[in-house]
This record gives sequence, C-alpha cells and structure tokens, in this order.
Amino acid sequence: MYKVYGIPNCNTVKKALNHLNDSGIEVEFVNFKKTPPTKTQIQSWKQSFGDWPVNKKGPTYRKIKEEFEAATAADKKEILTQTTSAIKRPIVEKNGEVVCFGYNEQEYNELF
Repeated sequence: MYKVYGIPNCNTVKKALNHLNDSGIEVEFVNFKKTPPTKTQIQSWKQSFGDWPVNKKGPTYRKIKEEFEAATAADKKEILTQTTSAIKRPIVEKNGEVVCFGYNEQEYNELF
C-alpha cells in the first residue's frame, strides 16, 4: 500500500493521485491540513530528499524563507510541522520508505 502525503486542493497532488489511480494503484491519502507530519517524518523526508523537503518555488515558502533559512534544524522541523503548505508535495511512500517527491509524469510512468 502506498501513502500519499499532501494537500487535496494542490494541482500537483491531484495529478499524482490521478496518475496512481489510473495505474490501478491503491493509495492512502494523508491530508497535511488534517494530519500534519511529525518532526520524525520531516527528519526522515529530509534524509530521503537530501535536503529539507520544502517547495522553494511556492508562495508559502517565499513568505517564511528568511525565518526558515535562519532557523536551527529543530526550529526548521517545527516550522514545517506548522506551515505544511511549504512542504514539497506530494510525498509518496511505500512501506514507510519514500518512493518520490513531487510529480513528474515520466518518473511516475517508470515507477508505477
């Protein structure tokens, strides 16, 4: 079973969910707005992503950029648990392991 983390009204999340559904893949959707990620999840995603899992192109990140960049690692985790719209999405996991971040049609065609 795959878990997809994101925000339901995000176009990128919608594209990813449609792709997975069209591929016949059953997913559990975790809405960041109703179930914010834990600090442990943020740390795990950072390790998988190779950097903080933030969408640096998004408007939410631009609003928190200065605060985020000046923050300690612990504070960055706190900021991301409170400002989930700044997290790169969707995050797709299988059995607790990150499969991919974001949506890229070619990557999804290869993975799913």
